[in-house]
Amino acid sequence: MKRVAPVVLVSVLALAPLAAFGCKSSQSVGAQFDDAGIKAKVKAKLAKDVRLSTLTNIEVNSTNGVVTLAGQVPNRFDKMKAEEVTRTVEGVARVNNELQVENPERQ
Repeated sequence: MKRVAPVVLVSVLALAPLAAFGCKSSQSVGAQFDDAGIKAKVKAKLAKDVRLSTLTNIEVNSTNGVVTLAGQVPNRFDKMKAEEVTRTVEGVARVNNELQVENPERQ
């Protein structure tokens, strides 16, 4: 019984780093930094070029330069405008526009 405790302890200590690595992103630190910068630039550009009431409902994510826009906007014009503005940001490779229009009939 005395030998079981050290074996269990050694096993736990040996597997702990593997659990930590399992939680890591598959992106390099540089890529994560670039994506964080792209995300910040997109949000800033949207804040400048799109109505504030629309901006509060838009979530921006970036992975390897691919920006995903999600959330809800009042009309199709705001959806298209958000995508158009996002495409102008340096570092954006592609835009996935998943924005939902509250009232599709409204322009």
